[in-house]
Amino acid sequence: MPVPPCPRRLRLFHPLFPLLLLLADPGAAAPPTAVIVATAEHAELAERVEALGTLRANESVVITSTVTETVAALHFDDGQRVEQGALLVELTSAEQQALLEEARARRAEAERQYRRVNALVAQDSAAESLLDERQRDLETSRAVLVALESRLADRVIRAPFAGVLGLRQVSPGALVEPGDPITTLDDDAEMKLDFTVPSRYLAGLTPGLRVEARTRAYGETVFVGRVGSVDSRVDPVTRAVLVRAILPNPERRLRPGLLMRLELLFDPRTAVVIPEAALLQRGQRHFVMVVTEAPTGELLAERREVQIGIRRPGRVEIRAGLKTGERVITEGHQRVRPGAPVRILAVDDDETPLQTLLEGSAA
Repeated sequence: MPVPPCPRRLRLFHPLFPLLLLLADPGAAAPPTAVIVATAEHAELAERVEALGTLRANESVVITSTVTETVAALHFDDGQRVEQGALLVELTSAEQQALLEEARARRAEAERQYRRVNALVAQDSAAESLLDERQRDLETSRAVLVALESRLADRVIRAPFAGVLGLRQVSPGALVEPGDPITTLDDDAEMKLDFTVPSRYLAGLTPGLRVEARTRAYGETVFVGRVGSVDSRVDPVTRAVLVRAILPNPERRLRPGLLMRLELLFDPRTAVVIPEAALLQRGQRHFVMVVTEAPTGELLAERREVQIGIRRPGRVEIRAGLKTGERVITEGHQRVRPGAPVRILAVDDDETPLQTLLEGSAA
């Protein structure tokens, strides 16, 4: 005859035994759920708009001649750095030098004649009209001298500002005409970065906004600058506005013409951020599980709705619903119910791997 199953064995080994125990003792408290938490922190955030821009020198000019003349001497080398007013080119000026000496002699003679007639007029020995004539001669000689000095200055080319020279395009003895390029001069102490931004950002475009730029020539090196000015017009075809940023260039690494990838930082602000892993989404609503401390000292989970802002890799901005310093659950929140007790295994610092946190809590 078969032996009936033992009720005790059924109670001890049935798969639903733990649940039966809880149902049998509804007053039994559930053990705290082990969780990993992170602290809500302040961080500097901004809306980032990407664009492409082209570098220009702060000041740039093509050195040319204003007269048709041969080159007498060159006083610079390719790529040389010069100060403002440095002598660059001398053009042939023998004829102008001779005319200048003649004009100086005429002026000196006119001054002597004027002084002599002036003395005679003071003694009533000469007419006033003669003095007026000598004064006219003196002023004419002075004007001729100034004109010749100006013509002579046109045959000496100097640097209009400090900067770096480009390649030399002429040789001594060459005939140059107005507009012929001799070399270039760029002021590269600061660089201008011109780029376009869609007009929908126009309201937030103000001088002083931070710009972070990169170029393939220097890998991931970041060059930081500020918006200097915004164009007064919007392109009617592209509906974009031209923006100019100023990038300091103390090491003279940047050069005109470089293409740069940049990020323009709109609405810079200090905001509350948490790890993105702490965020729970229900449709269009977002929640976090906040660890609070009861009056008895017990740690409890509180579900709280929050308003989020921009996202960054692994981080999310909280605009409302959470304060700096509050602790949110990043691992284990799926097993925690609102009001349930929790036990903190570790604090996520956004740098230590999860496996290391778990090993440290086990130790």
